[in-house]
Amino acid sequence: MKPIAELSLGYSDAENYQRRENKDLFNSVFVKNEYLEDLLDPSTFFLIGEKGTGKTAYAVYIANNRYKNTTGQLKYIRETDYVKFVTMKKQEQLDLSDYSAIWKVILLLLLAKDIRGEELSENPFSKTMKMRRLMGVVDDYYQNAFAPEIVNALEFVKDSKISAELVAEALRLGATKSTSTTKNESRFQVNLLFVQRQFEDALRGLKLKNNHVLMIDGIDIRPGKISYEDYLDCIKGLADASWSLNNDYFPSIRDSDGRLRVVLLLRPDIFNSLGFQNASNKVRDNSVLLDWRTTYPSYRSSMLFALADRLLASQQTEFLEKGTAWDHYLPFVIDADNPNRPTDNPFIFFLRYSYSRPRDIVTMLSILRDETRAKLPGAPTTFSKQCLESNDFKSSHSTYLMGGIRDQLAFYYSEDDYETFLKFFTFLDSSWEFSFGSYRDVFSRFKLTSVDHLEAPPEFLGSEGDFLQFLYDTNVLCYKEVDENDKPLFRWCYRERSSANISPKVKLDAEYRIHYGLLKSLNLRRRKLR
Repeated sequence: MKPIAELSLGYSDAENYQRRENKDLFNSVFVKNEYLEDLLDPSTFFLIGEKGTGKTAYAVYIANNRYKNTTGQLKYIRETDYVKFVTMKKQEQLDLSDYSAIWKVILLLLLAKDIRGEELSENPFSKTMKMRRLMGVVDDYYQNAFAPEIVNALEFVKDSKISAELVAEALRLGATKSTSTTKNESRFQVNLLFVQRQFEDALRGLKLKNNHVLMIDGIDIRPGKISYEDYLDCIKGLADASWSLNNDYFPSIRDSDGRLRVVLLLRPDIFNSLGFQNASNKVRDNSVLLDWRTTYPSYRSSMLFALADRLLASQQTEFLEKGTAWDHYLPFVIDADNPNRPTDNPFIFFLRYSYSRPRDIVTMLSILRDETRAKLPGAPTTFSKQCLESNDFKSSHSTYLMGGIRDQLAFYYSEDDYETFLKFFTFLDSSWEFSFGSYRDVFSRFKLTSVDHLEAPPEFLGSEGDFLQFLYDTNVLCYKEVDENDKPLFRWCYRERSSANISPKVKLDAEYRIHYGLLKSLNLRRRKLR
């Protein structure tokens, strides 16, 4: 087995695996499972999961590999894209339907760019010639330097007059000149619709050999300079456009073995904000909901354990049976929290201090490797219990988890709002467990001293119920119940979420507990608030 210092544990952010030099490493550690197969289903339009659950990883794998007759491309919405949308909104006085129309052309253009070479006939009389001419227009517009990214496609849309004229000339059409605008239409809208129809007609004439899926990521990152309202308009337009293409247009393409599809990568809270009708049906019928939950007794057969073991085993020169690498590198037991079990496998520690997300497990292993390098002499080939349970490890991991919560809050709120949020925990008397009555008392004192003087308090501090739900949504705390045998059940938001319950609600008048992994950062101890 390789020494600890030689282990390459990869990247926490799977976007890094799109670079050519990292593709082989990613393919060696990636675990194919049911979620990958479900993502290939023609009816899957959304890949939903909390931050760190692997949305980007699945998309990167499909983009890097032609898998089961499917080719994919992964595109990211960047800050410059949002800025351009907002600028166009002001210049063209756009509304939500205009955003949808713009996104349709962008998505069609990016899909068309992926259909080149062997899928297009060279015969000048074939139906594929229209597509060749359209892509020739795009190449001419960008002087043969078109890079298939959202920002570049948006530029083609922005110059709709020039784009429509070039398309009309290439196809020998005069539609843009003769089409009259109605009272409620602008020339920009008419040109945009014209370009959209030409791409739709060209794609409809193709007989594709492969399935082509366009995946859009970066939707859960809102630039600080873009208001939440402007951001929401932009992604609602994207969602409307992708849903319309997936349901209304792509199924109308007949006599083609290959199919076209757009998949959006979304956090559950952002999916909820899109305002879809029959949202729960869309989650069940048209989505892959990433769920890595497991139980302590059955962890060994879980997908999460398979991922951790594969990460360690893939770097060895010999083939290893499942679990061999994990057992070698962590050859010790930890004390159990359950009186019925004297000891546990170290993987239980990983589950206890994480949110059962792939990124958490990879990050914990990386921190543990760094702790081992710093504290153990020589070239150790195993991790140690001392390093895993050290205050340094717990502090580093706690800082990582709080960073994720901070990023999630930054999506909706300001830095000042985050600082106000942190002040609440100073009222807990350093305790991690409390009753609803204790919570109400703490919230009242917190609100009186830290919130009431604010000019515009953040929305999550509207009431004691609002803030409790907010703490539950962000997985800062869980509520406690007991089963019929008086055994405790800890209800975490991430564990209660399902396709039928995408946004679980916290229970009032219960007992609550702060997450193990946050205690160091929040300066709390494992004791009950009196």
